[in-house]
Amino acid sequence: MESTYNVQECEALENDLNSFDPEVRKNALIALSKNGPRQALSGDNVNLHLHSFYSYNAESWSPSRIAWECSKNGLYAAGIVDFDVIDGQQEFLSAGELLNLRTSIGLETRSFMTEYADKEIDSPGEPGVSYILAGGFMSEIPTGSPQAVFLQYLRSNSESRNLALIDRINAHVPDIAIDYPTHVLPLTPSGNATERHIIKAYILRSEYVFKDAEKCLKFWQELLERSTDEVKKLFQNRASLEELVRSKLAKRGGVGYIQPGPDTFPKTEEFFAWAKQCDAIPMDSWLDGSSEGESDGKAHLECSRSKGAQALNLIPDRNWNISDPELKKVKTSRLAEIIEIADSMHMPLHIGTEMNKAGLPFVDDLNGPVLRSYKDIFIKGAQVFAGHSILSRFAKFSYAGEKSSNTFGDDILSKNHFFSSVGALPALDAILTEKLAAMDYEKAFGCIQDAVQAGKW
Repeated sequence: MESTYNVQECEALENDLNSFDPEVRKNALIALSKNGPRQALSGDNVNLHLHSFYSYNAESWSPSRIAWECSKNGLYAAGIVDFDVIDGQQEFLSAGELLNLRTSIGLETRSFMTEYADKEIDSPGEPGVSYILAGGFMSEIPTGSPQAVFLQYLRSNSESRNLALIDRINAHVPDIAIDYPTHVLPLTPSGNATERHIIKAYILRSEYVFKDAEKCLKFWQELLERSTDEVKKLFQNRASLEELVRSKLAKRGGVGYIQPGPDTFPKTEEFFAWAKQCDAIPMDSWLDGSSEGESDGKAHLECSRSKGAQALNLIPDRNWNISDPELKKVKTSRLAEIIEIADSMHMPLHIGTEMNKAGLPFVDDLNGPVLRSYKDIFIKGAQVFAGHSILSRFAKFSYAGEKSSNTFGDDILSKNHFFSSVGALPALDAILTEKLAAMDYEKAFGCIQDAVQAGKW
């Protein structure tokens, strides 16, 4: 669709999509949906793992901006995943309906896996710590429910870690000491700050305290142990500066770092059980197969599945987009192996590029020389999550739920086929959404089954 706006008008509206004011975002998206440039959905690429500004997005994109960019670029399906919150749920769903985009909403956190207490998994240098996710949050979590209590625990636990980290760092850099409510929380739209927000706050604070640029450069030169010229270049590339400061202050070996233990994060099985109670899909994640904990991919996935995992999250880009040819050969081989293992276990694959760090691509090229071999598997995984989103939302028939279990039993292959068939239907629009929402769960399920049979709504 050609745009009736000029380039400057489109850019202004796209910038409005990043506003912390939800009304500004809503109005900008409506305007762009009517007159902005968009490709027809091509079905070639998917990204189900985009962090929004409700946790941290390197481009400060909101859920609305993510939906718009995915629609503008013709993605088959898109999903947001934020750390410890699902604050963008309703906004992303509404944006998907407006733009006719298949959507999924996820949450990522870290957990402790007791069986791997002495082995590094996918959090470098931190034995037992595992990144895990839940995807397909469609129902609102009732206030005061056990699900809401656990969700609040994830958020408050993250905040407690942030406050303790700031206390430790402040003790080492008193000249630029920051206050959490004053300097960090204003950088977020809903108070869910991350380690990256904290690092940005320290850099901004240094520029405020040392109003003289040379004094500011000297401070960072000494702290980072870099030459004046190196620090000057870093200030011209804020992303690189933030990564180096993060390494020096917060990461392993940094002045604010402490080793996490069994009580730092929830147990893996606790999180998976909670995800299931929320009608979401519990899933494990896989980094690159280089750690002791990931060296036997099958054993690790079997352990995760015994705890409740039903899908696997991958970040393909970090496993093939590598300049060193020998390292690339090793990592692409491990990638092929884990995909084969997960597929043989009928665990849908959930992929994306995160965009929580500058320089990461917007989307994986599934027609590229490495990933095209797995394109069908990745698309089917996206269809499973899109299908779950529809079935869970309107028919209370979730992928990991009791109704699905009663229907399919241990026949995961048939379950995957059914959910992917629903996800393959055209994306919902506002009219169809309203129609399904007006039905009771049983009638909506029948309507969805009829659509699968017909191959259209």
